[in-house]
Amino acid sequence: MTGNILFICGSLNQTTMMHKISKQMEGYNCFFTPYYADGVEGFAASQGWLDFTVLGGRHMRETREYLARNLLPMDDRGTRRKYDLVVTCSDLIVQRNIRNTRLVLIQEGITEPETWVYHLVKWLHLPRYIANTSTSGLSNAYDVFCVASEGYADLFVRKGVKREKLYVTGIPNFDDLQINLVNDFPFHGHVLVATSPLRETFRRDDRDAFIRRCVELAAGRKLIFKLHPAENVKRAQHEINRIAPDALVFSTGNVNHMIANAATVITQQSTSTYVAVGLGKETHTNLNMEELKRLMPIQNNGDSARRIAGICRRILHTPMPLIERARRGTLRTRPLWENIDL
Repeated sequence: MTGNILFICGSLNQTTMMHKISKQMEGYNCFFTPYYADGVEGFAASQGWLDFTVLGGRHMRETREYLARNLLPMDDRGTRRKYDLVVTCSDLIVQRNIRNTRLVLIQEGITEPETWVYHLVKWLHLPRYIANTSTSGLSNAYDVFCVASEGYADLFVRKGVKREKLYVTGIPNFDDLQINLVNDFPFHGHVLVATSPLRETFRRDDRDAFIRRCVELAAGRKLIFKLHPAENVKRAQHEINRIAPDALVFSTGNVNHMIANAATVITQQSTSTYVAVGLGKETHTNLNMEELKRLMPIQNNGDSARRIAGICRRILHTPMPLIERARRGTLRTRPLWENIDL
């Protein structure tokens, strides 16, 4: 069977995940688009007001460069053809033109804590993106949600996601952490700080206090900061240089390799924490360490993309009328594709 599949990208992490899954979909016509939005959000993005998100700025630029560099066929906003399946890493926005198509959602990484904003969004039915990734999965607009671990499956169910839509597949980029130990990052034995764009997403961040804490934990060792791609680089560099003038600051580069070579890792609220914990690094974070270990993405030697692709093929073999019945709740979801022999 052949068919058209649209992969909706976003950050470079999301884009590389989509690429890995597409490589497992041999025989299908795979197309890619940067993340996009409709309505007010789409207008705001077109004006550059959302350049700190995956709807513009560095994220958009890096995605387009990656797709061009890897010669991946693009279809901006998925408007050029009819699609049999859409695969996306985020349902914070469910674009209008994909709502009547088979839809698979992939967990992109760590989900943010359930703050008062999360509860306000749920209570008042506000747009999910206001609470960022803490509301991942809550659209219920997808047919399957592929998640990182059993711990995450339990977390999403507690939030209101339907258990029958969840499949624990592992997630690309975080399912074979040991592979990062072989790298060409030139430093070893350092203290690596992976920052988070808290201020850029309108959350409190006492950055000066955080930097001073990093200097204290480094205790004279080489201190390296890797800035999150969504951060205001100029401001962050100025703050670090003022308090820790001898520290190295990277705004680009493979953070997983930096973590792999580090002795100690410091994070705020970052998926990078999983890499540090998975590689057995001394880790300091704002997050609950016991909870992190429970949610830790399963390690399957990089098999997540193949597992996700298998689910995509099963859904593609399921007639759309049955998909629609499942969405209306008149037919259980899982048996639709679990019983298909591929």
